[in-house]
Amino acid sequence: MIVNKVDQKIKTDIRRTVEYQILTHCYFNNIQISNTDLICLGKLALLGEHELTDFCKIISHQKIFKSPQSARNAITKASKKGLVDKNGKNKKTISLSKRLNVQTEGVILLDFKILGQ
Repeated sequence: MIVNKVDQKIKTDIRRTVEYQILTHCYFNNIQISNTDLICLGKLALLGEHELTDFCKIISHQKIFKSPQSARNAITKASKKGLVDKNGKNKKTISLSKRLNVQTEGVILLDFKILGQ
């Protein structure tokens, strides 16, 4: 079998590396997300586990969403898609789902091997 191999090397910042990992997971699992949802999930991944209300305020202050309620709606939508884990009852904490296996620390080398037939 003849295989056409594409080898690309890209150096980028941690934010874009994290977002790329999330986007790749969503693409291969047929999960639709908007660009603002992607940015929000990237911030969550980088911040780590966070209290829901505080995170929504942070995202709204950074002008990713217009209001904390819009951010909360996006988190709820992402949770239903399996991208966000919620814990607790009164003061819920949220984190990017462990199933995504997104790396956020240190020097990250992404090495995907994808065979398309």
